[in-house]
Amino acid sequence: MLADAGADWRHGYDITAQSGLKSGTLYPLLMRLEAAGQLEARWEESPIAGRPPRHVYRLTDAGVALVNSMADALAEARALLTRVTPDDNADAAEPA
Repeated sequence: MLADAGADWRHGYDITAQSGLKSGTLYPLLMRLEAAGQLEARWEESPIAGRPPRHVYRLTDAGVALVNSMADALAEARALLTRVTPDDNADAAEPA
């Protein structure tokens, strides 16, 4: 979600809605990512008068690099898995 947003700021509520994570799970993760320098957070005034400001988030350059490295690792793992054929697994399943 944040990787797809690029340099745009995202509200925590939007991230919660898109990810399906509960706020009690999401916000501690966001705080850890911010503490690790992977994420920026700031307060944004509400466009609606009388509403409190809200936190908005976006990935830092380090966060983008982390996402890209994880995507590369996932692609490599998928490539390895597609090389495994059902015949390769059949031999391993037979008792000696």
